[in-house]
Amino acid sequence: MNQAATHNELNALERKVQLLLNEYQNAKNELKSLKAENEELKAVLKSKDEKINDFQNQDKISKIVGSIGKSEAEASEMKGKIDDYIKEIDKCILHLTR
Repeated sequence: MNQAATHNELNALERKVQLLLNEYQNAKNELKSLKAENEELKAVLKSKDEKINDFQNQDKISKIVGSIGKSEAEASEMKGKIDDYIKEIDKCILHLTR
């Protein structure tokens, strides 16, 4: 093989290696981006799960208050107190998670 052919093959090989390195770097960047997006989505999912849990708890409390055979005014007052307790507990939880 002559020297020019060897030189051309080395240049072609060098271009291919450079292309592979570029593809590797792009894949690495994409992986980093996807991991960040995954973490964001996990945080959103956790937040939504907490909201659903809060709504379920409020629904349970409403059912408990509704099942109490007291007058409408007493049931409304009890529901208000329970809602206030829930809000206060939520503030405490938020404060503790900071």
